[in-house]
Amino acid sequence: MTTTAPVVAFDQVSKAYGEVRAVDGLTLTLHPGETVALLGPNGAGKSTTLDLLLGLKAADNGSVGLFGATPREAIVGGRVGAMLQTGGLMDEVTVAELVRLACDLHPRPYRVSEVLARAGVAQIADRKVNKLSGGQAQRVRFALATAGDSDLIVLDEPTTGMDVTTRQAFWATMREQADQGRTVLFATHYLEEADAVADRVLVLHRGRLLADGTAAEIKAKAGARRVSFDLEGTIDETPLRELPFLTTIDVSGQTVRIQSSDADATVHALYGLGLYPRNLEVAGLGLEQAFVAITAAEEAKQS
Repeated sequence: MTTTAPVVAFDQVSKAYGEVRAVDGLTLTLHPGETVALLGPNGAGKSTTLDLLLGLKAADNGSVGLFGATPREAIVGGRVGAMLQTGGLMDEVTVAELVRLACDLHPRPYRVSEVLARAGVAQIADRKVNKLSGGQAQRVRFALATAGDSDLIVLDEPTTGMDVTTRQAFWATMREQADQGRTVLFATHYLEEADAVADRVLVLHRGRLLADGTAAEIKAKAGARRVSFDLEGTIDETPLRELPFLTTIDVSGQTVRIQSSDADATVHALYGLGLYPRNLEVAGLGLEQAFVAITAAEEAKQS
């Protein structure tokens, strides 16, 4: 599992579709054993980035390298396993037949029974692929992505359609893969998954890398904290909306929830209004709130 070259290396990569720059000067490097979440709003360039990484599309400018080689060379060598949103599964074959085919094609295959068990599809091995539910089809795609001993596993929205129990089992398996030295790169809209699973988070916005760090570093980058409290009686929102460093406010019944770029100053000013907040809580932003704050700030700069 050792390698002298980075697992993934993007160097000033750009890709445009007409007037739209899906990827714009993207530079990033991934290393062995990392579990990396790729986040971004719709249209951020996540799918195009994965397509470029897998050699499904060619960059207009810059270079994409996998293990010091081209994407095609790395994939032909069996170093990459991929689970994509797009593309259907073969109809009129059983799950076991499809997984067996994937194992036969991989240069370093696992046993079919092992792949079926790891993906949690052994019990439906004899079922036709076109008779599967959405969650079952996702697990079969995962089986195909892990049919052999690959060094990089690429997952595009992997847990869509899975129930909570299946998701937990899926991510436990992914952690095992990373613990064995493999690199796991996944794009997701479930930000709680990225917060819980990834040891590195990449935030894309309009094809550019907006943030790169641990989930804790991304949260800190947002520069805001959450403040919540209860007030008695009728709440007048007008003075609350004038609190210093306020970024957002939500009033629901007797409960006020705000975000502030300087929580200490905001709370000090709150008491200065002569108000007596009950159940006062100050906490850092979750990854989802931080993601929204970072992308919103970038949108404001570009508008």
